[in-house]
Amino acid sequence: MTSSARPLVNRRLAEFGTTIFAEMSALALRTGSINLGQGFPDTDGPEEVREAAVRALRDGRGNQYPPGPGVPELRTAIAAHQERRYGLSYDPDTEVLVTAGATEAIAAALLALLETGDEVVALEPYYDSYAACIAMAGGTRVPVTLRPHEGAFRLDLDELRAAVTDRTRLLLINTPHNPTGTVLTRAELTAIAELAVERDLLVVTDEVYEHLVFDEAEHVPLATLPGMRERTVSIGSAGKTFSFTGWKVGWVTAAPGLVAAVRSAKQFLTYVASGPFQYAVAEALALPDSYFTAFRDDMLTKRDLLATGLAEAGFGVFRPAGTYFVTTDIRPLGEQDGFAFCRALPERAGVVAIPNAVFYDHREAGAPFVRFAFCKRTGVLEEATRRLKTLGA
Repeated sequence: MTSSARPLVNRRLAEFGTTIFAEMSALALRTGSINLGQGFPDTDGPEEVREAAVRALRDGRGNQYPPGPGVPELRTAIAAHQERRYGLSYDPDTEVLVTAGATEAIAAALLALLETGDEVVALEPYYDSYAACIAMAGGTRVPVTLRPHEGAFRLDLDELRAAVTDRTRLLLINTPHNPTGTVLTRAELTAIAELAVERDLLVVTDEVYEHLVFDEAEHVPLATLPGMRERTVSIGSAGKTFSFTGWKVGWVTAAPGLVAAVRSAKQFLTYVASGPFQYAVAEALALPDSYFTAFRDDMLTKRDLLATGLAEAGFGVFRPAGTYFVTTDIRPLGEQDGFAFCRALPERAGVVAIPNAVFYDHREAGAPFVRFAFCKRTGVLEEATRRLKTLGA
């Protein structure tokens, strides 16, 4: 027991307690509620991919430390995926790095690329690890808020440009965007690219939902735009695309100098991880286009099921163009406080959701919004919507 009055948690992390996901998942277990809060599927991904992991285990591949950058088979598969899908050519040996999920990729990138006091412009609301990772790296986060407009959350490019100062080092971009479901348009991304080139900024782009884009939306990797390949760290993940979130296999693709920098931090975080699963993900990335199409179509059907059910239950619904989350407005239900609403919802309706305010620095801007995940079995979503419709009774 220390006698010092000094806080046990350093000042950079003092504002971050237990994540809302842990709190709400525990609440779901305690109340027996349907958990539409945390974004993990309730079924496993393709059987052939799971069997590839079993085969790797049995063959003794990856049971010991894998290579620091990732197993060659996976790095080659990642490079082939980027080439096939987007026409981006990366050298598997110098421009691809495998990480313990996208969360580690983000942490390693920010730790490697930021100096104390550097400003990071990020799109608010943002996934909670962004704020924590910026803080751990000694950076200063500068939020640019996506605001509701005509049924979606939109970026104000003038506000983005005004947020960049002489202290700005990096733009942290997420598209498709969690939690709002916004997919930035080619025109918006072109403007972001032009700003990055003009102000000589690095960009870290979180694209883990790249294969979950709906309707007329298009996923445009920032690295494909003029002047961006050499300044962009692109982050991908197997968890969201193949429904094996527990495997924690993510990756970085970037120019050699950027990958080397990220690896310099990553090696002192997990060092290496997910050995046998890396071989399985290499096979998953080589699945035919029909898999990715079927996966997207299944999630589209589930999006429509949940979005329609939420609207019928009285929520204001922002139908997402990407990801597997629906953001709702609780004010039509006579509610104002998303935290209070979500903490009471399990007892009221037997469903768990996440208050979007946790993703905001400006908590008041997110107060009336609540996020639901639709990466669940159809029967579960149907039961959830049936329960939620009792709110208006």
